Amino acid sequence: MIRIADIAEGSIAEELELRIGTRIVRINGEKVRDGIDLTFLLADPLLTLETVDPDGERLTFEVERDPGESMGIIPAPDTVRECANKCVFCFIDGNPEGVRDSLWIRDDDFRLSFTYGSFVTLTNLGPRGLERLVEQRLSPLYVSVHTTDPDLRSRMLKNDRSGLIMDQLRYLTDHGLEVHTQIVLCPEWNDGVHLDRTIEDLYRIGEGIRTLSVVPVGLTRFNIHRPVRPLTPEECGQAIDQVDAARERALAEREYGWIYSADELFLAAGRSLPDDAYYDDASLLENGVGAVPHFLQELDHRIPELKPMEGIRRIRILTGTSMAPLIGARASALREATGAEVEIVPVRNEFYGPSVTVAGLLAGRDLLDAVPDPREGDLVLLPAETLNQDDLFIDSLPLKDFRQALEPAVVRPAYEIPEALTP
Repeated sequence: MIRIADIAEGSIAEELELRIGTRIVRINGEKVRDGIDLTFLLADPLLTLETVDPDGERLTFEVERDPGESMGIIPAPDTVRECANKCVFCFIDGNPEGVRDSLWIRDDDFRLSFTYGSFVTLTNLGPRGLERLVEQRLSPLYVSVHTTDPDLRSRMLKNDRSGLIMDQLRYLTDHGLEVHTQIVLCPEWNDGVHLDRTIEDLYRIGEGIRTLSVVPVGLTRFNIHRPVRPLTPEECGQAIDQVDAARERALAEREYGWIYSADELFLAAGRSLPDDAYYDDASLLENGVGAVPHFLQELDHRIPELKPMEGIRRIRILTGTSMAPLIGARASALREATGAEVEIVPVRNEFYGPSVTVAGLLAGRDLLDAVPDPREGDLVLLPAETLNQDDLFIDSLPLKDFRQALEPAVVRPAYEIPEALTP
C-alpha cells in the first residue's frame, strides 16, 4: 500500500483533510500496491478511497472531480524491488568499501524501468506481473537481454528463470508494448556467434523491440577476471562490425538504425564516433549511446560564445582518461575564447581501478589528487555526474570538503562546460 508523504496546497486531498502518513489501501475496490497503481487508479474521475490514517482509523472517501483534476496526493517513494540474479559481470560485485550507500542496491524494478529508463531483466516477474505491465500499458520498458540463448542467459545471470526471456518479450510486444533492449557484451560469453543470434532473435520479434544497444562490460579491480575479462580493442571492433551489419538490414527494411554500439565500444576500439544520423532520435543518451558525440557537438557549438571571466587565469578541466583526448582536442579553442590557460587533466581511477575510464565513476579523492597545486585564479571544473543530488562523490566525500581542500581555487561541477565557464 501507499503512504502519503505530502499534500498539495489547495488540492482535493487537502479539502478531504487527508493527513501525511495516511495509508491508501484501496481505490474503487482495487488494492493499491505502489505508486504506479496509485497513478493508474486515480485516473478515474469517480473515486472511492479506502484509507487508514496515522492513528489506525479506517476512513472511506467518495470523490467526484473533473477529468484530469489532480487529487494532490504526493506518495512516499516505493520500496525498490531488488535483483534476484547473480550476474557474472555484476558491477556491484566490483564496488570497493566506502562507496555511496545507494550503489549497493541491486535494483531490478520494472517501475524504475518505466519511469526512469532503468534496465531490468524481467526475471522477478511471473505471469501476473507481465499481465500487469500490459494492463497498465507500462511502455516503453527497458530490458537487459544479454543473450537470447536460454542456457547461456541462465549461466550469465545465475537464475533459472532467465531462459524465459524470449517468451516474455513476445508476450509484451504481442500486446502492444514497446521495449528498448540492451546487451552487456562479455568476451567469450555472449559475443561472436552468440551476439549474432541475439541480434537476429530480437529483430525477428518485430518492431515492438524498439531498439537494441550493445554495451561493453564494465569491470573494476575488484571483479575483473572473476570470471569475466575486459574486451580487447580488436573484440570491440568486431562487435561494432556485427552491429553495423545488422544496422544495414534495419535501415533497408525499417528505415531506422534500430541497433547501436555504445560510445565506449568506439572509444575502446580506437574508432571515430559516428555522426548524428547514426543515433536516429537520440533516445538512448542515458545508456551511453550517443552521449559523447552529443556533448562534444554542444561544446563545439558553444565555445565561440565564451568570454573571459574576471579573476580566472587558469581553467583546469578534470575528466576520465577516455574523454581527456577528446576534450583536449578543444583546448586551444577554449584558450582563445576564455583568454585563460586551459589544462585538461585526465584522472586515473584508483578507487575502482584503471580499467574504469569514464568520468562519472571518478571518486572525490582521486579528483583531489589530480589537482596538487591549487592557487588563486584557478577554476576547477568537475564532471557533474560524479556527484549525487546530495553533493556526495561516489566515495562519499562531500563537495563542500572538496572545495575546502582546493581553496583558494574556484570549483564548479560542469553539467556542460560552456555553462560552467559563463561568468
